[in-house]
Amino acid sequence: MRQPFNLRRHWLQAAGISALLMAGWPVQAQNYPDKPVRIVVGGPAGGAADVTARLLAEKMSPILGQPILVDNKPGAGGLLGIQELLKSPRDGYTLMVNISGVVSEVPHAIKVPFDPFKVLQPQVEMARGGLVLVTNTQTGAQNLDGFIKYVKANKDKISFASYSAGTVSHTLGLELNKVAGLDMVHVGYKGSPPALQDLIGGSVQAMFDGSGNVLPHVRSGKLKALAVTSPQRMSLFPDVPTFTELGYKDLTEIVSLMLFSTPDVPAPVQAKVREAAMKALQDPKLRETFNNLGLAMGTAATPDELMAGLRAASDKQGAMLKSVGFKIE
Repeated sequence: MRQPFNLRRHWLQAAGISALLMAGWPVQAQNYPDKPVRIVVGGPAGGAADVTARLLAEKMSPILGQPILVDNKPGAGGLLGIQELLKSPRDGYTLMVNISGVVSEVPHAIKVPFDPFKVLQPQVEMARGGLVLVTNTQTGAQNLDGFIKYVKANKDKISFASYSAGTVSHTLGLELNKVAGLDMVHVGYKGSPPALQDLIGGSVQAMFDGSGNVLPHVRSGKLKALAVTSPQRMSLFPDVPTFTELGYKDLTEIVSLMLFSTPDVPAPVQAKVREAAMKALQDPKLRETFNNLGLAMGTAATPDELMAGLRAASDKQGAMLKSVGFKIE
């Protein structure tokens, strides 16, 4: 049985390991950081990844004793952020905040010129959250059961959107088809905004999307939130049940925001980065802000545990796409 996480013990162990490892590393690694650190964000300014990265940078900076600059590199589903990280020196002075899906989902959706499992090393899970299943007002559904009945009453006429084919927004719709005996047709989009626009307009009838994306439309009454994929109810949608509550545990899905380095950054530097990030994440104001964004705090999983989770998520994603014959165009 796994022992409860003890933060003080974690810090002491990390500090001890760092001291031992640093004895065999150059002075540059031992003195890390002795200049500003940069965090590349694989998303646009104002997005969830950007907001969480800036909060983390603010709290980590005094811990490390150096300024931490945030540099947005949005595009290609987060891949531009990875490319920026990979072309930077592997000394720990360039880190990256990105969604977990850039490792577990994106490579199943588009061709990538590298194996993310070989070029990335997750250090910390900063925050996590589920997706929300929403429908438009035209369906008249007030809950998941009502939506399922609506789809079955309109056989071969209902479609669901995803923010990109091959992502979890796509495969969650496929899973809902499977577990509820539905026949919804998938329609893939290039991003959430056009998909949500068509959903509101009635071109498609449902979509799994992030809480921040759908919240304004739910509050305005243009969309109805039916269920969330997180293990617990979301703070932004306290009255919306989880799929587990409704009897569909296979539709539990988490998307994480993670702090990454490359695996070849010196081990003592990785240890310092992780220790500083874990300490920063204990800040009550940071936790409150995450909660207001509809995000739960990340777990205290180790880098190896995080990598194992990403592999499991990638395998699940690949298996579902293979079952429907999906191929990268």
